[in-house]
Amino acid sequence: MTTMKAAVWLEPGRIEIQQRPIPEPGPTDALLRVTTTTICGTDVHILKGEYPVTPGLIIGHEPVGVIEKLGSAVRGYQIGQRVIAGAITPCGQCHPCLDGISSQCGGKAMGGWQLGNTIDGCQAEYVLIPNAQANLTPVPDGLSDEQVLMCPDIMSTGFGGAESGGIRIGDTVVIFAQGPIGLCATAGAKLMGATRIIVVDSVAERLEIAKRLGADITINFKQQDPLEQIMAITAGKGVDVAIEALGTQQTFESCLRALKPGGTLSSLGVYSGKLSMPLDAIAAGLGDHKIITTLCPGGKERMRRLMEVVASGRVDLTAMVTHRFKLDDIVAAYDLFSHQRDGVLKIAITP
Repeated sequence: MTTMKAAVWLEPGRIEIQQRPIPEPGPTDALLRVTTTTICGTDVHILKGEYPVTPGLIIGHEPVGVIEKLGSAVRGYQIGQRVIAGAITPCGQCHPCLDGISSQCGGKAMGGWQLGNTIDGCQAEYVLIPNAQANLTPVPDGLSDEQVLMCPDIMSTGFGGAESGGIRIGDTVVIFAQGPIGLCATAGAKLMGATRIIVVDSVAERLEIAKRLGADITINFKQQDPLEQIMAITAGKGVDVAIEALGTQQTFESCLRALKPGGTLSSLGVYSGKLSMPLDAIAAGLGDHKIITTLCPGGKERMRRLMEVVASGRVDLTAMVTHRFKLDDIVAAYDLFSHQRDGVLKIAITP
């Protein structure tokens, strides 16, 4: 067999399954046979044309698979080994990588995000992983594909939001939006030591999952004013850290207004269009607030650590897999996911 099925982005609103040549790995690459992948909210931005990629690109950036071929320079791995690769595939050698910001690999904004962005991604039967030595992580024995499916992106991103926010033991934290990344941020905040975690959403099922992942207080914004509730809970002080996990003006501004003076807004959302900052929410720029953005941390050590968290039983994210589709039916899966029907959170795609 020399060709494979792949989900290809053609133009805004149009993805289709095509036959593509199976890629050959170069010296530092690895070819994975994809066993499970998923659809990300960022993929929906691509589908809609809100995030630009080159027409004809295979999309997807969350692979679980088996090593099919190895480049001649790749050491320490075996054909047939189960592995994952992060959504961010840094080279591990450039200045940003060695400076601890590998998601910005190559010195370009988002430079570490290659799969399904600047090179062909993993919503296909096979995917080529660049810089394999820096990016392949063996899956521990006993863990299923679906147990580790969240590690390449949303778990790393959500946890990254909690880490970037500098959450300390005893902090009060609010997370706006409990989609997949927001739920992972909730779990991450619990692991970081927050002792009062407030989550805001309108979907009862998501709020219930948030409780299981560590939320102490849930607020349905269709039933209550979140900011009034947050200020009442904190006796008017505001929260130590607010995590924005949706990417809208409203949730960004709500995070700012929920903060105490000197608090931190940790932003995980992908924003479209213009984002404005009301001056009163930051005390005219004199409130000692911090705003930090995070791109999903990647690389093999990050993936190893996340899978250790899963293997330890401290976090179980399998409840997020609400639907399962074959690769042949990925267009229908995108339709379901992009319109958020039928309680969808994450979809497992199996070639």
